[in-house]
Amino acid sequence: MQQHLIRNTSIIAHIDHGKSTLADRMLELTGAVDARDMREQFLDSMDLERERGITIKLQSVRLNWKGHVINLIDTPGHVDFSYEVSRSLAACESVILVVDAAQGIEAQTLANCYLAVENDLEVVAVLNKIDLPAADPDRCALELEQVLGIPAEDVLHISAKTGEGVAGLLDAVVTRTPPPEGSGDAPLQALIFDSHFDRYRGVVSSIRVMNGVLSSSTKLRFMQADTCHDPDEIGVRIPSNEIVGQLSPGETGYLIAGIKNVDEARSGETITSDHNPASEPLPGYSEPKPMVFSGLYPTDRDDFAHLRVALEKLRLNDSGFTYEPETSEALGFGFRCGFLGLLHMEIVRERIEREFDLPLISTAPSVKYEVKKPSGETVVVSNPSEMPPAGEVLTVAEPYLMASVISPSDYTGALMDLCQSRRGELIGVEYLSPERVELRYRLPLAEVIMDFFDQMKSRTQGYASLDYESAGYHVSDMVKVDILLQGLPVDAFSMIVHRDKAYSYGRAMTVKLQELIPRQQFEIPIQAAIGGRIIARETVRAYRKDVTSKLYGGDVTRKRKLIEKQRAGKKRMKTIGRVEIPQEAFISALTLK
Repeated sequence: MQQHLIRNTSIIAHIDHGKSTLADRMLELTGAVDARDMREQFLDSMDLERERGITIKLQSVRLNWKGHVINLIDTPGHVDFSYEVSRSLAACESVILVVDAAQGIEAQTLANCYLAVENDLEVVAVLNKIDLPAADPDRCALELEQVLGIPAEDVLHISAKTGEGVAGLLDAVVTRTPPPEGSGDAPLQALIFDSHFDRYRGVVSSIRVMNGVLSSSTKLRFMQADTCHDPDEIGVRIPSNEIVGQLSPGETGYLIAGIKNVDEARSGETITSDHNPASEPLPGYSEPKPMVFSGLYPTDRDDFAHLRVALEKLRLNDSGFTYEPETSEALGFGFRCGFLGLLHMEIVRERIEREFDLPLISTAPSVKYEVKKPSGETVVVSNPSEMPPAGEVLTVAEPYLMASVISPSDYTGALMDLCQSRRGELIGVEYLSPERVELRYRLPLAEVIMDFFDQMKSRTQGYASLDYESAGYHVSDMVKVDILLQGLPVDAFSMIVHRDKAYSYGRAMTVKLQELIPRQQFEIPIQAAIGGRIIARETVRAYRKDVTSKLYGGDVTRKRKLIEKQRAGKKRMKTIGRVEIPQEAFISALTLK
């Protein structure tokens, strides 16, 4: 393939601004997919993506347009999957920035655009959905000029739904995107920007060739893993897989090399020739840092080994989450997993249950705390069960976020009230236009991961958008709330919360468990405690058999004797009885908001 005819680009946007629909129109217009085979969200391969109407995994495809080859990558829009966007940008020379012509600039529009500028990529700005009655493309183009510095006359107007203006967009991509650099005579350097595991063929890697030529006869060396493999298949996605003999500099495609160990072909790996290797690997990617932690346990304890295998395979396809083994007295053996956000956690759990047929129990989400002891030692705690006793805690530092909320200005008061109720500190207010405002708050991550996003959407009728980045650790008055059953703590229900919210959490959890735990032959006290102090209590009453039903008369002392005998028996049972908590109770209680 002639290098000056290649264009590498990706579609970036805020969630639900029409990226996947635009990709569908491009596939149709370039003839990559026959009309009879066309379906909505064609590049979204997972059932989960179609059901939710969102893109979770980046997807690449090769398009032919007026003598040029456009290698297109469709990326996710949700903030939890922004690491997928950063990985796609390393394989491109330009981006198509899609903005909804009715809603204008949103939080992820800004974040993704800044990411593209940092990578020194050409930005092709597009206003989509101009066919909507509420569309105001002139106002939105002016917004783009004021906020992002993109001249309003350079902004393209399209409708991905009807196809209007899409041909002009493809022309603009060809005209504005610089051809890829790289030398075919240099030693081979190819970057893996995505991978997934095929149970029949092993690891399938999406690659971009930077220098040299990747040939099916070349013995390959994976530089970070320090392993060698012979390629079984090299090809391109058009969007069906088509086998080719080689890939030249600037081209993207896929590689299958019979790799069974998922650690050998992670995203960011550099592939070179074993015979004539490159002197150093490509920069690759910085590993995303998990922000939310939760325990995953198999419903059937015999499935622990299957869960380990499932996590290994999913980790290859999704480098954004981490896992390590842990044990719970209540739930048995499982894994402590780190995620980039609540949606990411929900998606990973659902993918494991669907793709590997493994029913799971997940514990309440938590964040990573830094606990300083009187001795000066600092302990990192991601699981409430790891929290030292109250007497050994000097200070607790929790992670904070710098959050950006963009909304119509009518909802400013409701959003400020929400942020302040979550211990937020106002940093600044900026009016992007007379109708739209950006609020910047410093917020504790623990307050955001529970139901902040849902509350934000409900208070603004769905119009607000959220973006955030880490703002380091700050000392707060955090305490560990233990839930006790018959005086014994149940580690799965423990939670680290701010002291001001400890009572409400303890009260809500004890009430919830009283409803869920079935009555047994003895009384079960359910208590919430901070250290040795009980802050809330509910009781599951014991069954009571009518032991006096067989009596038909006589002195009252006969009834009293039988009741006292029953009471003594229940007291003895209570000392040796073990509370049985059904799986349904765990699942319901751990979804408590």
